[in-house]
Amino acid sequence: TEETLARLSYADSVEAVEDCDLIVEAIVENMDIKKRFYEDLGQRAKPEAILASNTSSLAVAPMAAASGRADRFVGLHYFNPVQLMKLCEVVRTDATDANVLALVDAWAKDTGKVTVACVDTPGFIVNRLLVPNLAAAVAMAERGDAGIADIDTAMCLGAGHPMGPLQLADYVGLDTVHSILVGWSATYPDEQAFQIPPSLAKKVAAGKLGRKSGEGYYLWGDGPASTK
Repeated sequence: TEETLARLSYADSVEAVEDCDLIVEAIVENMDIKKRFYEDLGQRAKPEAILASNTSSLAVAPMAAASGRADRFVGLHYFNPVQLMKLCEVVRTDATDANVLALVDAWAKDTGKVTVACVDTPGFIVNRLLVPNLAAAVAMAERGDAGIADIDTAMCLGAGHPMGPLQLADYVGLDTVHSILVGWSATYPDEQAFQIPPSLAKKVAAGKLGRKSGEGYYLWGDGPASTK
C-alpha cells in the first residue's frame, strides 16, 4: 500500500547504513562475497549497530568474524514470500551476546513474525531438515523405488505435506537445492544426507532448474503438468 511504501527509504550507497541500529543483509549466497561485504560493513556501521544475515544455508560464524563484531551478529532467516510466510529463524553463534539475541528476536516479533531460535548449524532448522529430505526423494526416484508422482502423492496424503518433495524441489529451484548441497557436502564430506543426487547435478547443468525454467523433475505450464 502507499502507506507502507511511505515508510521506506532507499539508497544506492552503503554509506547510508552508518546511522542504522540494525542492518539485515540479503545479498547473494556466496560466502566469499558476504565476508568481503561484512569486512567493509563492520568498518562503516556505528559500534553499537547489530548486524544480521538473511542467509538460508551458509554458516553465520565466518561472516560474524569478518565483521569484527561477532558479539553483535546474528542470523535472521526470513522465508519467501516474506509478506506471507510467518516464520523467522533467529540464529546465534558461540560469540553472540545474549542481549543482542533478545533484541533481534523481539524486533522480528514486532514485525509480525513467529520466531524460532537455533545455533549456527548447517541450514538452521528448516533447511537442515528439508534439503536432505528433498535429496532423499530424488535418490529414491533415481533408484527406481517409486515414480516421481507417486513419491509426491505419498508424502502429501501419507505425511500431510501440502506439496510433495520433488515438486517442492522444482518450486524452490533445482539450482538452489544443488547449491546448498554443494556447499554442505564440501564442508561435511562424510555426511551422507548432504550428498548430491546425480540426476540433480545433471538437470542443473542442463539448465533444467524446475518451475522457473519450465522443466525440472516436472514439466511446468500453469502447474506441474507431467513428470520427466
